[in-house]
Amino acid sequence: MQRQRLNFILQNKPLVYTFALFNNLHLIRYFYIFALLNVDNTMVITYYCITTLFIIAYLLGSIPSAVWIGKKYYSIDVREHGSHNAGTTNVLRVLGKRAAIPVFVIDFIKGFVAVSAISLMKYDTFIADHPWWLTNLKITAVFFAVIGHIFPIFAKFRGGKGVATLIGAITGIQPNIALFCFGIWVIVLVIWHYVSLASIIAGCSFPIFVIIFSGSMYSSYGDASISFIIFSIIVAVMLLWTHRKNIGRLKDGTESKTFIWKKEDSLLNSNKQN
Repeated sequence: MQRQRLNFILQNKPLVYTFALFNNLHLIRYFYIFALLNVDNTMVITYYCITTLFIIAYLLGSIPSAVWIGKKYYSIDVREHGSHNAGTTNVLRVLGKRAAIPVFVIDFIKGFVAVSAISLMKYDTFIADHPWWLTNLKITAVFFAVIGHIFPIFAKFRGGKGVATLIGAITGIQPNIALFCFGIWVIVLVIWHYVSLASIIAGCSFPIFVIIFSGSMYSSYGDASISFIIFSIIVAVMLLWTHRKNIGRLKDGTESKTFIWKKEDSLLNSNKQN
């Protein structure tokens, strides 16, 4: 009987060892105790692992790359200048391309890692028996990562709009759709030179691409396609909400333009010239 119950540990060794690294080596002992008490109680371990990954997703999203880079290398808090957002676009306007590029890369990576880490749950026996739950968990992790970027615990809950983090997170779920949305973003930016407009249109095109791909040969999520469609619609609405001030400035014609290939003209350079 004891050997039968210990099969849970043997079947979930990769998951057990990984979470031991995030916590401490005594976690393996807790897995053993739950397995000995009752096999059905192993769902507690599943919930524990899921909760831990969601917390990690939020903490990753909370890494305020724009704030840290601005303060460390330029002695400037970008939230006190420009649009007052801790995001790539504001960093580009305030500090220039040399600061904006690493900010975008870090924000992208933290979203991608937050979602990709959910793949560890495929070693869980319950998730293995219900594979569509893996995509649903990844979708939930996206929200935690983006919320972490918007309300970062490491920067007094004053963050950015979460676009770069969202792109990275979606890439971790469905890279094909992320690539198409990024293509839309680039085209709009090159034509009209508004980063906000490019983000809004790309975000609104996201549900369209999801609906198209959900029934195509490129979709690998089957039963989770409905959840992914709902998720894409929520993302589009959320982007409209976070860009509501930009929409107002676009209507008034006061929104700042960004020229990718134009000589860098940031607030930092303007201050140096003065």
